[in-house]
Amino acid sequence: MNMETVELKVEMVGIHEKRLRKCLSKLKGIEKVEVEGKSEKVVVRGYAHRNRILKAIRRSGLKADFWSPQNELLQAYAAAAASSSSFKFNFSFF
Repeated sequence: MNMETVELKVEMVGIHEKRLRKCLSKLKGIEKVEVEGKSEKVVVRGYAHRNRILKAIRRSGLKADFWSPQNELLQAYAAAAASSSSFKFNFSFF
């Protein structure tokens, strides 16, 4: 089996990165795990099959799916919208 690089989108909050690394360390053939917290992107390198990696992450209770270019567009759009919009609510009832 050839070494494979698998990119995933994993919903993570705080301690989830530790849980993610622990579940992936149990899989045989994993060489390296890179986590980009802000974009929720996880890059796994190793000899494990991509479906086994995804299944292991989901079994640990984390929401995960394979990374797609659409995720990067959505991330950029959300960041731009969040930085440019400052909502001010002004309610006048009388």
